[in-house]
Amino acid sequence: MNLDDYRGVWVFIEQNDGKIEDVSLELLGAGRKLADKLEVPLGGFLLGNQIRPLANQVISYGADEVYVIDHPVLKDYRTESYMSGVMLLAQKYMPEIILYGATPNGKDLASAVATDLVTGLTADTTMLDVDVDNRLLEASRPAFGGNIMATILCKKHRPQMATVRPKVMKALEPDAGRQGKIIEEKIALNEAEMRTKVLQIVNDVTKKAKLADAHVIVCGGKGLGDLQNFQLIHELAETIGASVGGTRDVVEAGWLPHEQQVGQTGETVTPKIYFAIGVSGAIQHVVGMKNSEFIIAINKDPNAPIFDVATYGIVGDAMEIIPKLIEQFKKLKAEKGGELSYA
Repeated sequence: MNLDDYRGVWVFIEQNDGKIEDVSLELLGAGRKLADKLEVPLGGFLLGNQIRPLANQVISYGADEVYVIDHPVLKDYRTESYMSGVMLLAQKYMPEIILYGATPNGKDLASAVATDLVTGLTADTTMLDVDVDNRLLEASRPAFGGNIMATILCKKHRPQMATVRPKVMKALEPDAGRQGKIIEEKIALNEAEMRTKVLQIVNDVTKKAKLADAHVIVCGGKGLGDLQNFQLIHELAETIGASVGGTRDVVEAGWLPHEQQVGQTGETVTPKIYFAIGVSGAIQHVVGMKNSEFIIAINKDPNAPIFDVATYGIVGDAMEIIPKLIEQFKKLKAEKGGELSYA
């Protein structure tokens, strides 16, 4: 294998029921930067049934080329059928980098493709860059319990592949007038030969809001001391109409359920406003919230790492500061007729 034969940055465009997943659009933004540095085209590859119209959307979000395989057998995701499509494309066009969203389907597909292509795969990446001189993807993620950031290289095999968590990267603003190339490929698939069948797809109809979709989050850490003190986090969140989040230590202590954990082993969030209260700012937490629009940190330790990523910081005792915030927000709500706007 000659590594110089591989060129181009690709993004797996994951779609469900004809709607592109947000993480794929985010990866097009990250992929655009990598492709520009390497001076190669950015490609998106799209598999499904009756999905060709989505190709123009992929171009509007930064792709130069979109590779489309449209087939009835690809209507629903299955490892076997989707892997056949990706293998066809990867072996024919030989991209040097392929990025996937770290979704259940994206992680499943990436690991299967990496096995068949005999190449490396970095999982749950939180930062991406390239060594231009050596054309190496630098995929970074927390390691050793989040105590360090490890940058992983795939020096001897191609394509270089990584899965990236949703909400970590930022999508470009779409440009409806952007021009690109759509390449359609045919594949021979037979439903009768598929080893798995999709019998039913059950949609999640729960009305519980997902933390990742919240516009305002109040996150508490173990610096609050105990569960009784943590109730002030709930009170502040209720006052301002926010969702409640917590660090891993808080979840492990039983103060919050796992679905409210923010960080590498929890949710990645990008709210307009993120309150980090009693949160030290360990790497594994920061990677899950660093792209928030405004980060307001409250901590009595002036050297806490959370202040390095905070937009605004308050050094002091949270048990004295939170009640004052609640009081002021209640006054503001009364002045605004009971509603707070975060537009």
